[in-house]
Amino acid sequence: MVFDAQNPRSPRRSVVLGSTGSIGTNTLDVAAALPDHVQIVGLVAHTRWQDLATQCQKFRPRSAVLTHRAAFDAADRNLFPRETKLEYGDDAACKLVASADVDVVVSAIVGAAGLRGTWAAIEAGKTIALANKETLVVAGPLVMQFARERQAAILPVDSEHSAIAQALTGHTANDVHRVVLTASGGPFRGRKTTELEDVSVEEALKHPTWVMGPKITIDSASLMNKALEVIEARWLFDLRAEQIDVIVHPESIVHSFVEFLDGSVLAQLSPPDMRLPIQLALTHPSRCAGPARRLNWSEFRTLNFEPPDRETFQALELGFEVARNGGTCGAVLNAANEAVVARFLNCEVGFLDIARCARAILDAHHYDPAPTLESLWALDAWARQEVARWIPSRTPNRTPR
Repeated sequence: MVFDAQNPRSPRRSVVLGSTGSIGTNTLDVAAALPDHVQIVGLVAHTRWQDLATQCQKFRPRSAVLTHRAAFDAADRNLFPRETKLEYGDDAACKLVASADVDVVVSAIVGAAGLRGTWAAIEAGKTIALANKETLVVAGPLVMQFARERQAAILPVDSEHSAIAQALTGHTANDVHRVVLTASGGPFRGRKTTELEDVSVEEALKHPTWVMGPKITIDSASLMNKALEVIEARWLFDLRAEQIDVIVHPESIVHSFVEFLDGSVLAQLSPPDMRLPIQLALTHPSRCAGPARRLNWSEFRTLNFEPPDRETFQALELGFEVARNGGTCGAVLNAANEAVVARFLNCEVGFLDIARCARAILDAHHYDPAPTLESLWALDAWARQEVARWIPSRTPNRTPR
């Protein structure tokens, strides 16, 4: 069935990149709850072939892709439904998202690896439900220009950017004084630098509000996630870095604010449940009852806000710096962060070394204000190599996970 923009009940034929991750599984929750609105025609995963097989049994997509060779070779074809064709590799994933029978591509692969599939979806003029913020962190100007050329719609899935997009309905960047991204503050809100030198991986993974994968959970603890969201907002909404701010809101009920030139402020409120922004991206511009939790107004009495501690959480300042400078900075910061977070999860560096290392790599790179996509990929590889050689300032906490 071809999606009819005038008929919100036509199911939007969707491909999910990163279907076995947190955003991917939440997307499938939405699809299961809204079969008249969302039809899953393709799923892409990296290594977790058993989970992919279970998803295929439930949704019966015509195509499933594994991008990890060993996982593809190990996958038991008998566990996949007969009507689902199992394929291997990034090329197969890109071919899938460009298919004529695909309306919406959910870009939920973690990290810079998500850029390739997103780029292929833009090239094909698809609607992209963008959960992979790294796409815009790494190559924001190139991605947004390419989307305009191909008339591809990019709809944000991050709860903060979804909130901004909702508040901006009927307005443009010219109407905006500033946007304010909210942050939960993570598990270390209120702690100072001296209290964070020896925190363990287990402590950093205990997020007080959201249930997410390990990489994004660590990013939330360091506030690097908010730094990346600042960069994403800069390109997604065509704002200046000076028009973006961050405030800590531990309840995670208000997802962001938009302050307009006349002084009016609009905010979007909802429980911390990723299924709502996912649903909004999948069914845009329609709204319908879905599986996301609703606010119980009798359960809370106050909403708290406080400025972030930029001295302790120095990753946040990196985000504003990169948003101001653009060029090659986003690709270098993102790659350095991905690599050093992996080292932290392996107990090779300390928690505060995440921002220290990212700063060192960013300062050492050769800045180009107008890079090509190829040069960004080259810098991505360079930054990861530099992180592998980087020596931490002290012996990290090696508490076993």
